[in-house]
Amino acid sequence: MDHLESFIAECDRRTELAKKRLAETQEEISAEVSAKAEKVHELNEEIGKLLAKAEQLGAEGNVDESQKILMEVEKVRAKKKEAEEEYRNSMPASSFQQQKLRVCEVCSAYLGLHDNDRRLADHFGGKLHLGFIQIREKLDQLRKTVAEKQEKRNQDRLRRREEREREERLSRRSGSRTRDRRRSRSRDRRRRRSRSTSRERRKSSRSRSRDRHRRHRSRSRSHSRGHRRASRDRSAKYK
Repeated sequence: MDHLESFIAECDRRTELAKKRLAETQEEISAEVSAKAEKVHELNEEIGKLLAKAEQLGAEGNVDESQKILMEVEKVRAKKKEAEEEYRNSMPASSFQQQKLRVCEVCSAYLGLHDNDRRLADHFGGKLHLGFIQIREKLDQLRKTVAEKQEKRNQDRLRRREEREREERLSRRSGSRTRDRRRSRSRDRRRRRSRSTSRERRKSSRSRSRDRHRRHRSRSRSHSRGHRRASRDRSAKYK
């Protein structure tokens, strides 16, 4: 596609240069006269294309179709005659006799306003003109193909990006759930440790309480025994 674009760009550049050269060298005419001349050129182009097509069909042996095309040519010739008459009446005779040229937009060749049918058929049915038509058609096909492939690549990139973003979201959600589970397990461990510590503290408190109670009872018993011995000793002394 790049190669054909470069080739066609060069042809279009030559076409524009040729148009500029004609504008500088040919006698300037009014916009109205120019429009009438352009009408003649358009009809010339239509006649040339039809004649080239009729010759191709005849060479292929399709005589009936070729005859139908030639009948269309006659109708276009009648239109061309009327257009030439309008063009002739809009300008001086000396100016009308001058060959008014235009540039073919397809292959950049020069075409004359007064070219005969043979010249027109040779141009529009010639290898140069037909070759440029094929090149331009092929270029249009390649541009369409490249655009479709580019669109497909863009869609693939978009789909891959959406998949990556979806995976990242899932990964973040999974990581969040994992962190939540870890925090939950950590809270559970802290609770268990807290409960265990509380139980141990309660056990220790109960144990210390029992120890104090036992010590208190032991001191009470010791005090009671001492008191009883002292009482007996005093009783024995009085006796």
